[in-house]
Amino acid sequence: MAKKEGISINQFITLATAEKLAALDTEEYLAKRAARASRERFLEAMAKVADVEPENEEDRID
Repeated sequence: MAKKEGISINQFITLATAEKLAALDTEEYLAKRAARASRERFLEAMAKVADVEPENEEDRID
């Protein structure tokens, strides 16, 4: 893979490690956010969203 990407194996390992650490950090961040989530606050926020049809057809959820 390193050769295919045109980088050294050391660069490849460094990049792979950085990507894995970023994924783990993201997982931890999302878990913390989920832990403090509130269905009530979610419903309050959703109640503020206008109930209108989207202007563009591709924005429609069927």
